[in-house]
Amino acid sequence: MTALLPALLLLQAAPPEEATPPVVPPGEAPAAQDWEQDVPPVDPGIIEGRERPGYTAPLPEKIEQNNEGAVRAPPPQAFPAEQVPIPDRWRLIQSLGLVKENLLDPYNQNTLKGDRPIDRAKVPWLPIKEDDWFFVANLISDTVYEPRTFPIPVGVQTTEDPDRNDVFGDDFSQVFSQTFIAGFALLKGSTNFKPPTIEYRLTLAYNVNYVDVPERRVLFVEPSRPSHRLDDFLGVQEAFVDYHFSQFDTDRFDFISIRAGIQPFQSDFRGFLFNDQQLGVRLFGSRDNNRFQFNLGAFWRLEKDTNSGLNDVTQSPRDDFVFVANAYRQDFLIPALTSQITVVYNRNREADDIEIDDNGFPVRPALLGTLRGREYDAFYLGYNLDGRIGRVNLTGSFYWALGEDRNSFLTDRPADINAQFAALEASYDKDWMRFRLSAAYASGDSDPYDDTEGGFDAIFENPVFAGADTSYWIRQTIPFAGGGRVISVNGRNGLLNSLRSSKEQGQSNFNNPGLILAGVGADFDLTPEFRLTANANHLWFENTSVLEVLRNEGSIPKEIGFDLSASAIWRPHANQNLVFRLSAATLIAGDGFQDLFTSRGGGKEFVSILANVVLTY
Repeated sequence: MTALLPALLLLQAAPPEEATPPVVPPGEAPAAQDWEQDVPPVDPGIIEGRERPGYTAPLPEKIEQNNEGAVRAPPPQAFPAEQVPIPDRWRLIQSLGLVKENLLDPYNQNTLKGDRPIDRAKVPWLPIKEDDWFFVANLISDTVYEPRTFPIPVGVQTTEDPDRNDVFGDDFSQVFSQTFIAGFALLKGSTNFKPPTIEYRLTLAYNVNYVDVPERRVLFVEPSRPSHRLDDFLGVQEAFVDYHFSQFDTDRFDFISIRAGIQPFQSDFRGFLFNDQQLGVRLFGSRDNNRFQFNLGAFWRLEKDTNSGLNDVTQSPRDDFVFVANAYRQDFLIPALTSQITVVYNRNREADDIEIDDNGFPVRPALLGTLRGREYDAFYLGYNLDGRIGRVNLTGSFYWALGEDRNSFLTDRPADINAQFAALEASYDKDWMRFRLSAAYASGDSDPYDDTEGGFDAIFENPVFAGADTSYWIRQTIPFAGGGRVISVNGRNGLLNSLRSSKEQGQSNFNNPGLILAGVGADFDLTPEFRLTANANHLWFENTSVLEVLRNEGSIPKEIGFDLSASAIWRPHANQNLVFRLSAATLIAGDGFQDLFTSRGGGKEFVSILANVVLTY
């Protein structure tokens, strides 16, 4: 091996132009300089995808560039003469004949979906003069079938069973609800990178619902009415004009817009405080490459239909106003975290307003305490966050409610409002799995007879949290029998135990027992089309003093119980045009819930099934 080493070194140093080594007689060694000249070349390039160590490939020839910095587009002479630029995407696809428009096809290019501008020649009656107007139509069918059990109060004159003498009767009921939503928008401007210059939008919703319960006077105030109901309603969910102030645009498409009319608004990331579609005016926009966003809004709350929850524009708006100011900042307090500061003022002047719902039940004022009308000023100071810290996704909301209730329903005196709310959800993604931890706290009123109301209540909550409407407690309404008439502990699609007559038509109530929630959950995306979700929440009343006064009991335990739920979502085409969902939930009642709602037969478990089909065009 030692004798061969000099020869190998010489082979590596051989010049590439030599083809073969010289012939050497046996027993003689060639001169070093002759051997170096005759060694065959060694390929210095890439062999089997690997480059020989120590080899440096020659640099390519220098390229001259006449658009220094590549900031501006190359000059016209840089393109081949046979290419012609096309100013928009739809004419390119149309010229190549790749897509033939079919108005019934919502997937490919479709003028009704805003993929192509309106052909003014086909609609001369439209008052548009430019070629950058678009029309967008959305059609949604939302079908729900929901069998469930919950405590249903009965009385001597209301029961379907004359032998019954319990406070609570049979607990099974079922709901069928069909909603058709049609949305139409006319907007100006290509929306690839920036909002439209102006937008007109109208969204109508038509709902048909059928409810069957086992007891009378649950659906209607008259005991003579049956224990089932078929109802329908047409509501206006959106009707607004959005104007874009183009003079405030920046190079990165930051904008400022003003929107007036019935419009959706969500005050925080998860909809804890105010998440509704209401009549209002809103100024909003973004700055600093969309890293800073803001909203300034004023809303005049509309009356809602009792059974569908849709906006009822045939009635006069409520004497209830909401003023909102919030600001978002991305990468604050740390990178990848968006922070939001919120100030909300709810001005309610409905003390002299008596409102009876469509089923004959009083909703304003709530039938609690002295039964007198109420009005209040509530200020909400909030901080909300959404983003991630490392690999942990984080969403949180923190609110402090301050203000004055002009007439506390237990004392008939003014009372200061001082209540707090906090919610936090952390999740961790592992491949196709997401694991979640959830916690929520809403303060309860500790002394109903003092001059401070400490129970937190929202304006109109609709939270996406701790399982959302898959959860039994969030989905179902639990009537508060024996302490108030036509009062519920919580509201449908709500988290808080607010003791309100109705989330849609009632008033906020800061004399309530509050809530504590701790939960775990997981999402499993088994395929792009199929997802499984599971949640387990443990719930407590934060303070039961108000419940004890209203029920005239010495003590009521705080534990509500365990809320267990699971759901399956199937999207056959891996999009939102066709979605099937099936969920099941159960509430295993704790000591506090059983104390309040001991039903006939001593039932401890309550269940809810939700079958939902959503079709979207």
